[in-house]
Amino acid sequence: MSRDARINTLLLLVVAALAVLPLALGMGDHREEPFAGADAQAETAITETNPDYEPWFSPLYEPPSGEIESALFSLQAALGAGVLAYYFGLRRGRRQGEARARTGSPAGSRDGSRNGSPDGSSDGDDPVKPAGAEPPVTEPPVAGPAGADAGVPRPSA
Repeated sequence: MSRDARINTLLLLVVAALAVLPLALGMGDHREEPFAGADAQAETAITETNPDYEPWFSPLYEPPSGEIESALFSLQAALGAGVLAYYFGLRRGRRQGEARARTGSPAGSRDGSRNGSPDGSSDGDDPVKPAGAEPPVTEPPVAGPAGADAGVPRPSA
């Protein structure tokens, strides 16, 4: 088993333990609602210490039941996870694209070869580089006034 696989397995076991241990050890059995949220616990503590307390703000929308409230919270968490996954995927894709641009390898290859095969040979099935074809030779940029085509390599005739 590789080092990465061992780390992933260990992390999975830790997450499973965090989910199962509170249930198995009976944490919260002495409470009426053992796994109530922090907002509900804070509201209970405030009303016990100061029964005349009035909140400064009221919610914009009060769901009709706790199940709908939980569903909306789960939807919010899923949307947030989707946004984060998109952002990190976009960053990774850009980083890989920049790395490929620096090395000059095509987008489809992972090993840096021109056609996806490890030895760089072509069997003629590659639509990008036919068998026996060589890349075009380019001349160094022509020195001249800085213009639209200054510094652009030109193909040789």
